Amino acid sequence: MKRRQFLERTLALSTGIALSPFSRLEANETTQVDSNGFFTLGQKDGHWWLIDPQGNPFFTMGLNHIDPASLRYPENIHIWRDQYDGSALKWIKESVTPNLKEWGFNTVGWVQEVTVRKWRHSRPFTVDEYKALQMPYCHLLPFMESHQWEKHTVHYDFFSSDWIERCDYIARAHCAELSADPNLIGYFYSDCPTWTHDRPENKWRGPIFDPDRLNTEIGRKKLKALAHQYYKTTHDAIRRHDPHHLILGDRYEANAHIAKPLIEAALPYIDVLSFQDFKEPIKHLDYWHKETGKPVLLADAAGMIAADGNWKLNDGQWYGDILDGLYENPGCIGFHLCGAYQRNKARRRGLLDEQEQPDKPNVDLITAANSKISKAMNARF
Repeated sequence: MKRRQFLERTLALSTGIALSPFSRLEANETTQVDSNGFFTLGQKDGHWWLIDPQGNPFFTMGLNHIDPASLRYPENIHIWRDQYDGSALKWIKESVTPNLKEWGFNTVGWVQEVTVRKWRHSRPFTVDEYKALQMPYCHLLPFMESHQWEKHTVHYDFFSSDWIERCDYIARAHCAELSADPNLIGYFYSDCPTWTHDRPENKWRGPIFDPDRLNTEIGRKKLKALAHQYYKTTHDAIRRHDPHHLILGDRYEANAHIAKPLIEAALPYIDVLSFQDFKEPIKHLDYWHKETGKPVLLADAAGMIAADGNWKLNDGQWYGDILDGLYENPGCIGFHLCGAYQRNKARRRGLLDEQEQPDKPNVDLITAANSKISKAMNARF
């Protein structure tokens, strides 16, 4: 039993004070050294939940891809200058946070956004920008850049001393600054890493591990050893600098090949299995929870509707249907919508257009879906 739960139970027995929702959940081991006052994980009646820093069950409903550069085109930079004084902090406080809360989101999933198709995403938020949010959020650590959508970066040698040294640098640069922030839920790693698959744009480098080698026991053991080195090194680097926050791990592409030796190697060193899935997220997350017993998170997904010109819209009805289905999965702790917050000319979709006008029909559907889950959580706990 975790120390916090023990103390709360002792207090309740000695004083008659009602137990918090946290204390009514079954304690679960995580990779956290000390979760007191930070997001952690628990179960009630066989259902996994995030537990917020106040001890309340939490189902994360987040929005991804929030980039202030979307307000710096020639046709809208006047908004950036006149309304927000060219300040990202003011923009976050006066636009991002109020809108997300009005739309029923309770989390910022992952802020980095498409800049040029098949290139690296935009920069992450700074510590001060995260503080300005005044909302729970997740942060991605760039231990490797083997994203399935990225075409430039070579694979790293996970056994090399320079990669191990770089992992410690990344943890010092990111985790040491964020380690005391109770609004941070946890850390993602690579977005859709190409462990045993590739895409046409990065076929030149191939997958990290040749999937044909998985046809033999020796090959399966080799992948497990490689993945063990990766996940243990990254885990240890984080824990040297941050004992508090959850490890959400790689954001696997659920519709690509995911080798079981890879997942087996990851399980001791992560707290949640995270996925991208634009096709069948309810089915796939149900499978991986049942296969591993681990809590699962839909870290990136969206349904899309074609609009005039080259623009697309987020399908609010699709979002609501998927959110409902995931909420019923006893292993699922949440869903982060592949936004973006504001459309740019690379991603070409967003809940706001370039003039900050919302996609009202779909935003209304998304808001209603989020409100439905919030009410269900309130009634449940």
